[in-house]
Parts: sequence; structure tokens; C-alpha cells
Amino acid sequence: MKAIPAAILGVMLMTLGTAAQAQDDNAKKLVGVWVVDKSSGDLPAGSTVEFTKDGKLKVAVKADGQELKFDGTFKVEKDKIMIKLMIDTQNLEESITIKKLTDEVLEIEDKDSKVDTFKKKKS
Repeated sequence: MKAIPAAILGVMLMTLGTAAQAQDDNAKKLVGVWVVDKSSGDLPAGSTVEFTKDGKLKVAVKADGQELKFDGTFKVEKDKIMIKLMIDTQNLEESITIKKLTDEVLEIEDKDSKVDTFKKKKS
């Protein structure tokens, strides 16, 4: 009888370890400069988002021949990116879902189910 709870606990620990590994992998892969390739959201194509190792976020939006820059922070939780941006005097907080993340492609979905595709900028 004691073997069953021990087995369940073992499976739970392995699952938690795998989830933590995925979160760490997502956070590491996310670091760098990403260029909007295809947009159905608010960021026009050509805009950039930079995620740094220390949780900082830099956004450069290109629209109507101008470039607007915003700073903020981010945190990765499994397949979610929690973003905090300061736009003018307004704080914007949003959670976006990672649909796909490789070393070269990032695909995210916002709360309105709008999907943006990014390509990682080569250093």
C-alpha cells in the first residue's frame, strides 16, 4: 500500500522538475532581440522587443515613419510571459502565451487571441 503513494509522489516530482526545466528553457531562449515578422496584434511588423537576462524589456515600435521606445520588465512562468511596461504615465501589465519558441522563432498569443510571430535578430 505504501508503494502507491510513493509512486504518485515520484511522478509528481518528475512532472514538477520537467515544468521547471521548461520554464528555465523558455526564459533562456527568450533572451535576445526579436523582430516582429507577422503581426495580428498591436505591434507592427519591423518593431523589436529585447528580453534581457535580468528580466528587463525594451520595445521599439516602428509606425508612421517614427520609432517609439518603451521600457519594462518581464517574467516567464511556464508558457506565459508576464509583461509590465510603462507607456507615458500609464502602467501596462499583460500576460501573453508562448505558442512556439525555438532558437530562431517566437510565436505569442495575447488575451484577445491575436498571434504575433517574431524572428530572432542575429548578433
